[in-house]
Amino acid sequence: QVHLVEFGGGLVQPGGSLRLSCAGNGFAFDEYGMRWYRQAPGKEREEVAFITPAGTFTSYADSVKTRFTISRRNAEGAVDLQMNNLNPSDTAVYYCNVNLQGTDYWGQGTQVTVSS
Repeated sequence: QVHLVEFGGGLVQPGGSLRLSCAGNGFAFDEYGMRWYRQAPGKEREEVAFITPAGTFTSYADSVKTRFTISRRNAEGAVDLQMNNLNPSDTAVYYCNVNLQGTDYWGQGTQVTVSS
């Protein structure tokens, strides 16, 4: 059974940093690309970052490029999102995602709130 769980959300001040982690099980973690998405109140869910199975290629939404870094720890079955220089527009629920043979699987989401 595919299972994804996010960790690390919380309240942070503008300009601060957070590191999110996602633990995956029930599939061959090192054979699949992983993605982070986020959904802000009243907005559509958007893809934030992508990483290939071996971590050799990454991509980011323009809104987070240069500020966020996605990485993975295949031995631990985990993918991380380092978020720096956060601003209030980064406030959202962040979700870990994997697509297995055309089917999307999601974690439960973790809330990130950027506020003074």
